[in-house]
Order: sequence, then C-alpha cells, then structure tokens
Amino acid sequence: MTPGGTSGAPGVVVVTGVSRHLGAHVAARLAADPRVGRVIGLDAADPSPELASRLHDVEQVRADAEAVGTVIADLGAESVVHLALVTAPDQRNGGRAAMKEQNVIGTMQLLAACQRAPRLRKLVVRSSTAAYGASFRDPAVFTEDTEPREVPRGGFARDILDIEGYVRGFRRRRPDVTATVLRFAPFIGSTADTTLTRYFDQPVVPTVLGRDPRLQFLHIDDALEVVHRSVVTDHPGTYNVAGPGVLTLSQAIRRAGRVAVPVLELGLSGAVNFARTLGVGRYGLDQVDLFVHGRVVDTTRLSTEFGFTPRSTADAFDDFVQGHRERTVLSADHLANAEALIREGIRQVRAAARGDDD
Repeated sequence: MTPGGTSGAPGVVVVTGVSRHLGAHVAARLAADPRVGRVIGLDAADPSPELASRLHDVEQVRADAEAVGTVIADLGAESVVHLALVTAPDQRNGGRAAMKEQNVIGTMQLLAACQRAPRLRKLVVRSSTAAYGASFRDPAVFTEDTEPREVPRGGFARDILDIEGYVRGFRRRRPDVTATVLRFAPFIGSTADTTLTRYFDQPVVPTVLGRDPRLQFLHIDDALEVVHRSVVTDHPGTYNVAGPGVLTLSQAIRRAGRVAVPVLELGLSGAVNFARTLGVGRYGLDQVDLFVHGRVVDTTRLSTEFGFTPRSTADAFDDFVQGHRERTVLSADHLANAEALIREGIRQVRAAARGDDD
C-alpha cells in the first residue's frame, strides 16, 4: 500500500487503447501483477505485432466507441483505465475530425457506459498538462488547482478540457467510484515514439527566435508506474505527473546533439512545414505553443499521495538521447533545408516591414 492510498485488489480491469504503446504496456503490467484478476484490452484497432507479443496474458476485445457500453456491462468491469486518446491529428486517418471523435465523443460514450456499470469501483483517466494551455500570461508553475489563463489554441488541449469536464460530471453522478485523473507531461525516453521525440530527433531543430521556454518531460516507464499504482491502490483526485526540474529548449537541443535553427514566430508556419519535410509530421499548435511559452507543473501532490517521484526531467531526456545517438548525423539535404528555412524567415521579416504578404 502506498502513502495516501488504500489497497483493494481489482478483479476485472478493462484497459482502453491497447493498440498503442501506453495502453499495451499498462495492460501487460497489470496482467503480470498477482493482485489483479482479469485484464481485458479494449480497442477498435489491432495492436502491432510487437505490441501484441506483450499481450499474451491480456484478453483482447475488438470494439469501437459505440459498442463500449455493451462490452463494459457484459464484462462486469470493476476498474476501467481509459488511455485511448489521440494526441495529434493524423491526416491519413481523418485528421482533426477523427481525433475529436476519438477523444471527446469516445470518452463521453465510455463514461456513459461506466455510469451504468453496477460493479464499477475505479476509473483511471489519462489527461495531460496541456489542460493548462500555454501563453505569455502563464504562472511560473501550475498546480492542479490552477485554471488556464486562456483557452488553448491546440485541438488536443481543448479535447483535454472537455474530457476533464466529463469526468467531473461522472464524479457527481457516481460518488461511489474512485476516479483518478492523471495529467501527464509530454512523454520521453529511449522507447517513446511521439511528436515530441520526433521533433528532437531531427538533426536540425526549428525554434522560435528570442524564445527559450522551460520544459518538463515524463519518462514513459514512470508513466506506466503511476497508472499501475492508480489501479492497485486508491488515489482519488487529479494529479500532475512530470519529472522534477526543468530543461530549457536550448539545453534540450544541445543535450540531444542537434542544431537549432531559430525562426520568427511570424514565420512559424514555415517551421511547421520544415518539420514535416524532415519527417516529423503531425506537428500542430499544441506543440508550437509549448515551444514558444513552455510549461512547468508542480508535482507535490503526486509525490505525497503516491509515495513515488518520477525520475527528473533531465534524466528522462538523457535516456532519450542515449537511445537515439545514432541519428545525429547532418546530411547535405538537412543543411540545405535549414538554409531555406532561414531565408524564408528573412523574407517574412522584410514582408512584414513592408506591410505585405509577398
């Protein structure tokens, strides 16, 4: 039993999003825990062969959002771990519309199903520190009680606000259920593959001229540990989950052995296009605002209630660097693209000075 939590061995645990890294690894860890009964992975898509190899002790059920209600009721779920969130739009799979359908509508349908589940006693929901937004009006450090100063521009952050609103409604309707919301900082680590890791994996990294935001990261293995503890012990409430300490963007780029290419904020759309040409993809306003303003959260509540502190932001980032050292070589094409980006920034400065869009 951890500080602030009570033990209560879960019987039937349903984990959503097992076709993705986080969901598959959480389900596998829970299935290996002798305190846990059945673990059922719920997803509309099949996991990759690599992830499927980890799920041999997990019962897998194929179901889309519309079928979730029936499935959860039929399975007699006692705990539900909702991890099936899309963090950035994928134009190959429906773009922003499909992302919102999965995140907002999917969560709403899941919570409606949970509300009708008579045996349910625990709900764990993945959230994000993106809930705080990112703007020049931000405080130095966000606590769980801090309200966003502005409505976030990014689609994922707006989805998170909707999701947490639905969870608050669920708590009022089912006070008998222990509901835990985990606001994760951006994942990093040697095995993580996210928009963020692909950004730092570029040999040439676009940054915003004159900005050096403070950033926090969370090692993916520590995210797994926190979700696991949320299931096997009771921790009602909302928690920031991030590695202690901060790195500035310039420090992170130097640690990664990459080359920063500053561009004007006016020309940030050019940076987005540049990132896409380097294969980053799915690089949108959530990431742009983070790399302009940064975000730091307080994790005192997590450490106190869970009796667990993730490894530091610097250590988590160093693990990512160690796993990606072979990708630091700059090619002639990379340098040519960097020069093109700088020229485009100069062109936009001149255009802005003339008051035109040429």
